[in-house]
Amino acid sequence: MTNNTPNQAPLIDYFIHHLSDVQSTAIGSGSTVWQFCVVLKGAKIGANVNICSHCFIENEVVIGDNVTVKNGVSLFDGITLEDNVLVGPNVTFTNDKRPRSKVYPSQFPKTLIKTGASIGGGAVILPGVTIGEHAMIGAGAIVTKDVPDNAVVYGDAARVKATFNE
Repeated sequence: MTNNTPNQAPLIDYFIHHLSDVQSTAIGSGSTVWQFCVVLKGAKIGANVNICSHCFIENEVVIGDNVTVKNGVSLFDGITLEDNVLVGPNVTFTNDKRPRSKVYPSQFPKTLIKTGASIGGGAVILPGVTIGEHAMIGAGAIVTKDVPDNAVVYGDAARVKATFNE
């Protein structure tokens, strides 16, 4: 995004609250990052994305277009949110299957949340899981395995309870 005029600053057509620390410039048009968020330099955020307050986004995170990430969510390396995803408040994503202090895997498992999926508040998503298109994860669910397209899952550990078509 540039003005096409030499020596002018690039146009910025997204909003970053002044109380956030946003190091990435890969942010799409119309996106908003609210107060007390940290977005590291390598993160990629699509257009028309709303990142609510108190969120943390690491370097190897990709967020598609029209995504909403509600308050208190941390997105760690290896997580991709495709277009039109909703992540409810205080959803917990993990990215290390065998976490130990100061011991890091050579590569983090890839967690993929596909187009149109919704994750209810307080859900826990374990590393390496794929949540299918238009799937619905119930509030407080613990997701330990892949979730198919259009599935509704809830509980501990979450299991398919129903499917629906949109």
